[in-house]
Amino acid sequence: MRWCFSEDLEVTVASDRDSALAALRRVEPEVVTLDLGLPPDPGGASEGFSLLEEILRLAPMTKVIVVTGREDKENAVKAIGMGASDFYQKPLDADILTFVVNRAFRLAELEKENQALCRQDNGTNIRGIVAASPQMLTICRTLEKVAPTDATTLITGETGTGKELLARALHELSHRADSPFAAINCAAIPENLLESELFGFEKGSFTGATQSKKGKIENANGGTLFLDEIGDMPMALQAKLLRFLQERVVDRVGSVKPIPVDVRVVCATHRDVRKLIDSGDFREDLYYRISEITLDIPAVREREGDALVIAQSLLKTLGKQMDRPNLAFSEDAINAITSYAWPGNVREMINKIKRATIMAEGKRVTSEDLELSCPEQSPSALINLRQVREQAEKKAILQALQTSGFNMAQASRLLGVTRPTLYNLTDKYKIDTSAATSEV
Repeated sequence: MRWCFSEDLEVTVASDRDSALAALRRVEPEVVTLDLGLPPDPGGASEGFSLLEEILRLAPMTKVIVVTGREDKENAVKAIGMGASDFYQKPLDADILTFVVNRAFRLAELEKENQALCRQDNGTNIRGIVAASPQMLTICRTLEKVAPTDATTLITGETGTGKELLARALHELSHRADSPFAAINCAAIPENLLESELFGFEKGSFTGATQSKKGKIENANGGTLFLDEIGDMPMALQAKLLRFLQERVVDRVGSVKPIPVDVRVVCATHRDVRKLIDSGDFREDLYYRISEITLDIPAVREREGDALVIAQSLLKTLGKQMDRPNLAFSEDAINAITSYAWPGNVREMINKIKRATIMAEGKRVTSEDLELSCPEQSPSALINLRQVREQAEKKAILQALQTSGFNMAQASRLLGVTRPTLYNLTDKYKIDTSAATSEV
């Protein structure tokens, strides 16, 4: 088995349970291949199962690949249920074994990236944002630059991409973080009530106005006003909003006394504002006023590798909430997650993973639990395993470089290799390690 792997991998061999546990503590491997038939029970699986339990207890993030005999599928399934990452059936085939092991390394890498992002070690310092793709990391870096300013910001993107999350991040990273964050959905409030909700009203200004009331803009004084779905704002109200943005004073309904307000405005919409302008449904002068800075959030399907990273994070969070903290995705679930288009984006993903967390049997979440179909691979897709491995390696290296901001030491840690090994790999795949070539 040692001969199956390239020189880039550091391989440690253990012959029994005690030596394996000693190596586990000493080396802390990301991936373990485990033969269930260990002494003193080489003909059975009891010793192997005991060792599997101890490995997962001591190093729960380690990916364990169980090696079984051809007629030993029952034990392989049991091992997966206990928490093993994958299984491999004898006899050994060097290329296939290498492919399975590299797949485990890739999964370990994605989980590490997810943890780093959750700990805010990805350089974004944005609470709640889970991302590893170059597209989203660029958005996060832009947001960090914009947040300390008072620039009026427009956030665009499909439904479910997390526009309000970014709006709150703009507020929390600004000097207004200790002041109110007021949000209003322009599409959810009837047109005849939206004006009074935004600008407030004076006592007696209309039937039922028994006392004066501040609007959302006044309530956000000193802080941030978030106008969600601004593309659905009525034309008549757009003119009044434009005046507020220009003069920073509020005219309550029924009042003639302007009230000065200090507030930062952030807007969001899932609609194409340019098309709304062309159709006469949105004021062009208001568009230029609200879009001093524009953040266009890509859909999940457009973010390289983010679907699985987000799904792993959600499974961990929802699993803790539902008292099922040790759940993990099966191979078919991972394939389904990465191949599905996610038309509902993160919001759809939350719903599916919440259902799967409830429905999963054992510790593995399957594609069936997610109500996703597992894509069928054509027979020719895996013919050249060396090519598949090289493509996976190159993609992993590029992603690690993007995530680390082209810091070779940090990228090598993400990949679980030494810096000299990473330099050799970048030379092998002709990858430019300068930040100037960060677009892939």
